[in-house]
Amino acid sequence: MSTDTQNKKNYKDTLNLPKTDFAMEAKLVANEPTRLAKWRAMDLYGKVLESRKTSEKWVLHDGPPFANGDIHIGHLINKTLKDVIIRFRTMQGKQTPYVPGWDCHGLPIEHKIQEQLGSKWREMDVAAVRKLCFEYAQKYAGLQSEQFQRLGILGDWKHPYLTMTPGYEASTLEVFAKFVEAGLVYKKLKPVPWSVSNQTALADAELEYKDVDDTSIFVEFPLEGNQYLLVWTTTPWTLPANLAVAANPDVEYAQVKYQKDGQERVGLLASALVEKVFSIAGIANYQIERTLSGSDLLKLEYHHPFINRVGKILPAEYVTTTDGTGLVHTAPGHGEEDYETGIANKLEVYSPVLANGRFDQTVPEWIIGKTIWEANPLIIEHLKNKGLLLATQTIRHSYPHDWRSKKPIIFRATEQWFVSTDHQYGKPAKSLRTRAQDAIEKEIQFVPEWGRARLLGMIESRPDWCISRQRAWGLPIPVFYNEQGEALLTPDSVRAVAKRFAQKGSDAWFTDSPADLLGDFDPGAKFPKDKLRKEKDIFDVWFESGSSWHGVLQARPELKFPADLYLEGSDQHRGWFQLSLLPSLGVTGQPPFKQVLTHGFVVKPDGTKVSKSDKEYVTATKEIDTHGADVLRLWCSSVDYQNDIPSSPQAIKEFGDKYRKIRNTLRYLLSNLYDYDSAFSVQRSASPLNSLDAWALDQLDQLICDVRENYETYQLHKVFRLLHDFCAVQISAVYGNAMKDRLYCEAPNSPLRRRCQYVMHQMVVALTKMIAPILVFTADEAWEQISHKPAEDSNLASVHLALLPEPSQQQISADQREEWKLLMELRDQALLQLDQLKKQAGMNKALDAEVVYYINDPKMRLRLQAYGADLEDLVGAGHHSIEEKNPDGQAVAVKVLDRRQDYQACARSWKRRPDVGQDAEYPDLCLRDAQAVRALRTT
Repeated sequence: MSTDTQNKKNYKDTLNLPKTDFAMEAKLVANEPTRLAKWRAMDLYGKVLESRKTSEKWVLHDGPPFANGDIHIGHLINKTLKDVIIRFRTMQGKQTPYVPGWDCHGLPIEHKIQEQLGSKWREMDVAAVRKLCFEYAQKYAGLQSEQFQRLGILGDWKHPYLTMTPGYEASTLEVFAKFVEAGLVYKKLKPVPWSVSNQTALADAELEYKDVDDTSIFVEFPLEGNQYLLVWTTTPWTLPANLAVAANPDVEYAQVKYQKDGQERVGLLASALVEKVFSIAGIANYQIERTLSGSDLLKLEYHHPFINRVGKILPAEYVTTTDGTGLVHTAPGHGEEDYETGIANKLEVYSPVLANGRFDQTVPEWIIGKTIWEANPLIIEHLKNKGLLLATQTIRHSYPHDWRSKKPIIFRATEQWFVSTDHQYGKPAKSLRTRAQDAIEKEIQFVPEWGRARLLGMIESRPDWCISRQRAWGLPIPVFYNEQGEALLTPDSVRAVAKRFAQKGSDAWFTDSPADLLGDFDPGAKFPKDKLRKEKDIFDVWFESGSSWHGVLQARPELKFPADLYLEGSDQHRGWFQLSLLPSLGVTGQPPFKQVLTHGFVVKPDGTKVSKSDKEYVTATKEIDTHGADVLRLWCSSVDYQNDIPSSPQAIKEFGDKYRKIRNTLRYLLSNLYDYDSAFSVQRSASPLNSLDAWALDQLDQLICDVRENYETYQLHKVFRLLHDFCAVQISAVYGNAMKDRLYCEAPNSPLRRRCQYVMHQMVVALTKMIAPILVFTADEAWEQISHKPAEDSNLASVHLALLPEPSQQQISADQREEWKLLMELRDQALLQLDQLKKQAGMNKALDAEVVYYINDPKMRLRLQAYGADLEDLVGAGHHSIEEKNPDGQAVAVKVLDRRQDYQACARSWKRRPDVGQDAEYPDLCLRDAQAVRALRTT
């Protein structure tokens, strides 16, 4: 055995080696459920609320996910962001009740049941179908609840809100009664987005747009003689419903002579589009005979291309010369603008398409019973055979699809219930649209800010809200009809039904008579209770979830209205954000939220859309079971959620290193505090400013300020970066590395060692608190390992009951910061030289080196001398010295020297120093280590 090895063995028991019960291996998958059980047993959520019962309330209102399957990665991101923000507000000192909820009605759930039943679906009555839907929604709300709790989400899981409970259903009808009272509700035959696959009307929020290739056609609508209107359409199937052609009175039109099929013809179209249209038609020889204004066309009549029908040319300012021909085929039963033009000119709202997307008996025989998609090529071929097809062109355009079936929708006129966005009501009289615009512009804060313009644009362009659906699983619209077909809809009749629903739930609509549903309410002689029939339509589920501010925020005393924050994906500008804002403004005159925060969607690493069949698809529950919830939570907090979020199982796996850096830093700090005792620790004031300890405390103060600021502005990815980098740089690379010698080799009660422990204790307490909103399990585990907590924290059973750390009152001058900056620059230079010595001279240990500081200025030299051992420990060297003059002439410089041939290595600390051997009792130790060993041996 060599002398060095023997010496190391002899002195090992005199070292202050680190100890901790905070395991290096996280074992999150195994340990997190145990900690969850502990939280439930101690009612952590209840204790958090109790600890803040006198504090200001801060409420995030939970947007309800559909209860129709396991949680996915989007759920994981959404709920994690919410939980992190709520926990931050709690640790900020706010009272933060959180009530989770589920959207239980609607097509997603009914569609699942329909798939399960198959052909049996048609044989079952509505009540039986609804029962199965209820059970399905109840099952998955319970399942998702467990999965969210496994993720560490803290809330009132025992009392969530479900949109299918009687109380919630009754509260939704109360909102509807207020709309009726304000005169905002009406029923009308008008075109709406229609899902052929699900045979129901859809709202704007239920549409998603995809680029598709369609055949557009240029049709010759006959006038008198050989004259034609040249009309363009991308939906040939709507031509059977054509009742007019729209022209812009202010646009210039051209009368063009051209040859087709050996005939001379004259066509009318916008002058600006003549060249483009005839180029598409492949007609090179044409001649503009004259031009005329759009108003000149309005006296003309035309013949339908294949139906015995005469139509007129009508004025419409929406007609442009961007595409087409400047003449717009108008079918009032199949388009919003067409409908408005038709109503203004007293045209019939004609739609020959049935709910299943097939043509009825009013169309030509050759397309009766055909689907609109089957009819498209037949209509094109028929026009070609009649010699009225000028040209065809395949175009790629954005077309609306049903967000559930993913299939194209159509616009189809049906009788539906609407909420008007432009009817003026109240004092002062304003429309819902105007009220919403005012609120968006003046009252609501958006994160990110671009959400304001996005929501404002959607409100400005949205049509009236179609609130009726032709399905079974939902909240019935409480309207009755008498024998004459007149509707009974008054605020009192709605409230009467709401009272019944509160007692029995909405299934009562399908089991009880109108008289029972109306109870004590007397609708009058015009509506005899025993001769009424019930409306078959149900509410749009967005009306239900959009009324949650009333059914939850206003209904639960622990919450408040308006909420401080709504937080959902960016698609909810079209959905829940907008359709919560309108009901709230309609009933209360206030928006339901003060702030709106939106996050992006999950995409593959290359930025493209993710599907479940992709190998990059992240299965939330599987990833939690593989890595633990804290790793997933840290990953969620690390991404800039304001943009789309790239994800893959591999990316999450690799992210585990980031988690381990933070965990191991906590472990390192705790391991060096095993004998820490605040009773004899050196106080903050005893840490001189010219020390690494004071620098580290100042860095911690700055971290606390920066982390709090970024939590406050919801910049969670910056919070992650600040915490991770502090662990990796300020602690691991700089301070922790510099402190190893004094922690392990100084006498246990050495002022230097105790001062360092004080700093590390401050660090671990502050870090544990700052990571607690994100790493909920890890922080709680670390909290249990911290002894001698500050007085305000000493009796707290969990870190989640603590307040965020405050920066110290340590006052640091600009000169002092410049001095620390200089030291760090000198450190960087010294580390580069050390690296060169390792490569060039084979010096593998920094402890074999001496770092020499050259300081010309006497005052600066005196100040740096006060740092003492910090100057060598800063770079991990064995020894340091300070020289007055630098041979190179620089005012301040540093040089690293190899001392393997000059100084003996201390057998305990392994530092090469000139004072090794100067203590007669311990000739193989430096003076510091000899003193430390002597102190240990005599105690």
